[in-house]
Amino acid sequence: MQLSWQEHPGQGPHLLLVHGFLSSHYQWQQNLEALSAVCRPVTVELWGHNQSPTPDETADFAPTAYVEQFEQIRQQLGCDKWLLCGYSLGAGLTIAYSLAHPERVLAHAFTNSTSALSDAEQQASWQASAEPSARSIIDDGVAAMERLPVHPIHAKVLPQPVKQALVAAAKKHNPLGIANTLRYTNPVVSVRGQIHANTRPVLLLWGKKERRFLKHQSFVAANMPHLQIAELNAGHGVNMEAHQAFNNAICDFIVKHGHQPNKHLK
Repeated sequence: MQLSWQEHPGQGPHLLLVHGFLSSHYQWQQNLEALSAVCRPVTVELWGHNQSPTPDETADFAPTAYVEQFEQIRQQLGCDKWLLCGYSLGAGLTIAYSLAHPERVLAHAFTNSTSALSDAEQQASWQASAEPSARSIIDDGVAAMERLPVHPIHAKVLPQPVKQALVAAAKKHNPLGIANTLRYTNPVVSVRGQIHANTRPVLLLWGKKERRFLKHQSFVAANMPHLQIAELNAGHGVNMEAHQAFNNAICDFIVKHGHQPNKHLK
């Protein structure tokens, strides 16, 4: 079983784009055209989200298993090195990949992610609430998912075409896949204790309007080597709320750090 992914037209190195919880590949629709001028975007969807299947094995939801899935995608693309960009929950997964396989990473970027930078107290809180939330989703399906505050149906500042696409895709989310993401991915995706080991160029695309992320931004700035920060006038939905500024920042970063030959494996 493999995650659903798609390579988009472009030139230059491949860039893996990983969305967040209850999102889908549609969140990148305002970014792909700009990115195609400097790289070859590759969108992927998390287990149980939109077009991706839901594994029977709960171990497949572990961040380490996602890292293995990303490696399979890289090998199928035939690229020796690539770029990554993770959004929210996806950021924890792309940073984990970059820490596990730095030799495969030209550079990586990520957006505001409380889950990627959560401390032990926050992780314990999510562990405690995961099972009741998961059971509700399994029992009530789409209705229960739509009650979650982070569901795109509640978004107030996203461009309408993006919101409509995300809401439509969210109706296809598999309840068990979403429940198991809450159980086995979100509570353990934090890389807070490992970011000091980063060895690759990294860009934080910081939506400065999200107040709860400010303490995490300060922590990353103080503890993550090789870090560049782009301060954007947006909230959590950085690449959608301020897509032009996001596109400019990440494209500049790619031009600077994605210049190494993207050799193909034999």
